Amino acid sequence: MILNQIIIAVNDKLYVKNPESSDLGRKIIQHSILLIDEIGFDAFTFKKLGERIGSNESSLYRYFENKHKLLLYLSSWYWGWMEYRLVLETNNIPDPKTKLLKGIEILTEKVKDDSATLHINEALLNNIIILEFTKTILTKEVDRENREGFFLVYKRVINRLVNLILEA
Repeated sequence: MILNQIIIAVNDKLYVKNPESSDLGRKIIQHSILLIDEIGFDAFTFKKLGERIGSNESSLYRYFENKHKLLLYLSSWYWGWMEYRLVLETNNIPDPKTKLLKGIEILTEKVKDDSATLHINEALLNNIIILEFTKTILTKEVDRENREGFFLVYKRVINRLVNLILEA
């Protein structure tokens, strides 16, 4: 296999310490996805996550300021992964209509867990995006967060789809 692990770039203003940089950080990401999928974002707390992974709540704050930033991180990672898939899977399709259909398929198909990302269950993350993504934008801070680029990758995915439509 040429690529055995995918690294998706996420806006560095979303975290205090990059969770991809340590085992604990990857464990935080992995188990936050499991816990949010299990109990929902509103019931999710860093205290519950800390108990689940056997870590102090304070150590979670070394990675993320709060649970909202964690959700923004997960959302950005998800849309970055979708963008990666769109580019990779449509790049060599010459026919614009076929390319558009493939793009639509990628964005709407039932998501399966990707073995190239060991600590991220994309199928569960997709459930979280479907149920909780609006909580990233329905806040008083959305304009500031938008200016800081927190939604750029989501906008890029939308623009890629728009371009596929225009080409077709």
